[in-house]
Amino acid sequence: MDPESAVTTCYRHPAVESHVRCTRCERYICPDCMREAAVGHQCPECVREGARSVRQARTAFGGRITAVPLVTYVLIGLNVLAYVGELVRPAIVDRFEMLGAGLVGPGGGRYVWQDTYPSDFHAVGVVDGEWYRLLTSAFLHLPPTEGTFGILHIVMNMVSLWNIGRVVEAQLGRLRYVVLYLLSALGGSVLVLLIAPGDPTLGASGAIFGLGAAYYVMARRLGADMAAVNRFMAGLLLWLLISAWQTSWQGHLGGLLAGAVVTFAYAYAPRDSRRALVQAGACAVLLVVLLVSAWAKVAELTGAQ
Repeated sequence: MDPESAVTTCYRHPAVESHVRCTRCERYICPDCMREAAVGHQCPECVREGARSVRQARTAFGGRITAVPLVTYVLIGLNVLAYVGELVRPAIVDRFEMLGAGLVGPGGGRYVWQDTYPSDFHAVGVVDGEWYRLLTSAFLHLPPTEGTFGILHIVMNMVSLWNIGRVVEAQLGRLRYVVLYLLSALGGSVLVLLIAPGDPTLGASGAIFGLGAAYYVMARRLGADMAAVNRFMAGLLLWLLISAWQTSWQGHLGGLLAGAVVTFAYAYAPRDSRRALVQAGACAVLLVVLLVSAWAKVAELTGAQ
């Protein structure tokens, strides 16, 4: 027998002699292609195939486990950038804050909404098709010139977002967290539209109240020590009462309720293959309810029922 015919080579590097087989596919592999395995060595392709077949760890609510609260960082960054934009161009506030229905006179002044108004006036706000205000308002805050509250508005909101957001994001995962945040913000704006359409509002508070509700629902689902959680919720509800005299309590309450609904769906969906579908379905239903409610209110205000 020709000795050269007995020489075995690596399947990836034919010029390299090899005498070790992959424990999965049994092809010969050279030292450069060897990957440590529980038993023996594997080739790079089998290692990649094995990694794809391993289920990724999930949180109790179905989210992917992440060590870095990336979404919270991004949300804080967007709020800060929007605030800088306000300082540079103050007109951004009037253009993008939440306003359900208002009037602008010939001289550019803003007036309270009326069902009938002079022909030289024109409507402004969601009633004029500016639906984007329902979300853009959640990234704006009071400018420093607005009394004693001023810059404290964004500072308090961003500190709250940092403290609560990291915890909620870690439990829900990034995608569910984004959906919760946006639906909470939308829920706050829609309740403002329904109850006080003529009041201009802005701020991330509605979304943050939604995160607070999520923190409470998740704690109960996980069986956490509720004494500390109840103290947190008491403070949140106290701020809801105080906000009746300081900012928009409607936005806070709307965000709180929307966040509670979304997180309840996240927490109590069946823990099987249907979980993601049930969670997504519940969020879709809430979105439809909010949009239909907003549309019905606009139709009522404009008389286009």
